[in-house]
Amino acid sequence: MAWRFSAAFFVLALAPVVAQVDQLAAGRFLVASRELGDPNFAEAVVLLLQYDAEQGAMGLIVNRRSDLPLSRLFQDMKEAKGRTDTVYMGGPVELTNVLALLWSRSKPEDAKRVFGDVYLVNSKDLLQKTLAAGVEADSFHVFVGYAGWGQSQLEHEVELGAWHILAADAGNLFSSDPDSVWQRLVRRTEMQIAYSARRVVSGSTWVARRAGR
Repeated sequence: MAWRFSAAFFVLALAPVVAQVDQLAAGRFLVASRELGDPNFAEAVVLLLQYDAEQGAMGLIVNRRSDLPLSRLFQDMKEAKGRTDTVYMGGPVELTNVLALLWSRSKPEDAKRVFGDVYLVNSKDLLQKTLAAGVEADSFHVFVGYAGWGQSQLEHEVELGAWHILAADAGNLFSSDPDSVWQRLVRRTEMQIAYSARRVVSGSTWVARRAGR
């Protein structure tokens, strides 16, 4: 009887982790757990841009604003002259790489949709057109660097509890207070975990009662 109970409880306890891994996809937020000690990702919120179980994943840390204004980053672009909105640190990989995210009701030409009305700007021509259109900072963020994972690496980190997975939303992505985004989202994930834990306990109690018959 004891073995039947333990095995069933193990399956129930493992279910939330498996569900988390199954949620990995482009357009999801990775929210660093409180225990994640890597300084590159501590208190980070990452928007997944690409995900493939065989080839790995790529994303942008969306809540780390730098002190560098766009006008200084793009000194050779007249379209960026006078732009005081700041650049975001997208991740520790290839800090010379520049990408941007745009929140727009209409799809820009050649832009890649990430989720909803949010698009990836990944060419100089499209970047210049976007800047020339005078898009405001509350719907346009520029990032240097990105975060990347090899095959099975991100899945392993999720299984270890390093990341929580949430559906991305434009409100948090383009928040005027990026420093508060991680705290807000990690609390949301903790509430979800607490709810799942209650379901596991309820399920194990039911299994124990069945096993005791």
